[in-house]
Amino acid sequence: MGRGPSIEARKNAQDAQRGKIFTKVIREISVAARAGGGDPHSNPRLRSAIDKGLGVNMTKDVIERAIKKATGELEGVVYEEIRYEGYGAGGVAVIVDCLTDNRVRTVADVRHAFGKFGGNLGTEGSVSFMFHEVGVLSYDAGANEDAITEAAIEAGADDVVVYPEDGAIDVLTSPEAFAGVKAAMEAAGLAPGFAEVTMRADNDTAVEGETAEQVQKLLRWLEDMDDVQDVYSNAAGLG
Repeated sequence: MGRGPSIEARKNAQDAQRGKIFTKVIREISVAARAGGGDPHSNPRLRSAIDKGLGVNMTKDVIERAIKKATGELEGVVYEEIRYEGYGAGGVAVIVDCLTDNRVRTVADVRHAFGKFGGNLGTEGSVSFMFHEVGVLSYDAGANEDAITEAAIEAGADDVVVYPEDGAIDVLTSPEAFAGVKAAMEAAGLAPGFAEVTMRADNDTAVEGETAEQVQKLLRWLEDMDDVQDVYSNAAGLG
């Protein structure tokens, strides 16, 4: 199974697109607070969203305002969660998770992106069956493999994956166990460099040449859209 971008690459992307990252995190905080309440201790999704915000240097005041708007203490925008599915060039499966205050605008923008880069928007369920949800805690090269493995097993993680090409380590969990495992790893002094609940493909689709370029352009275009929170694909071979 392929590994996502390195922690360094993720941080560079966050620095380059700080405004867009802030927009996406604030929307995630808002939806999480509206759905599960404004107390992060009893709302794991909100706790995870707050962690993302703090991870990109969002101030506590900004986070608190977003929570208050979502829970009705301050006037705010209501966002709707929508998932779109489709195929990119070469038959690559793509999932696009959105938070939007205008469904008509968002579906038009997503459909345009697929068409622009040789793909097509599909129906609900058309590709999501090819993916599974998983919690990932990532550690860069040089991390203590033995300590991480022992602590992860003790915490109830599903698997520990070591990547021989760079020595990086991923601890994998079920979505339900993610918050508990993350807390246990942090308590053991083994805080991950990056942690999230994400979607991973069961099988990859290899692309190359012009097809790979088209897929890459589609994914980047979608990721840059304000209404898009996350983009997942089963593409392998992208640069």
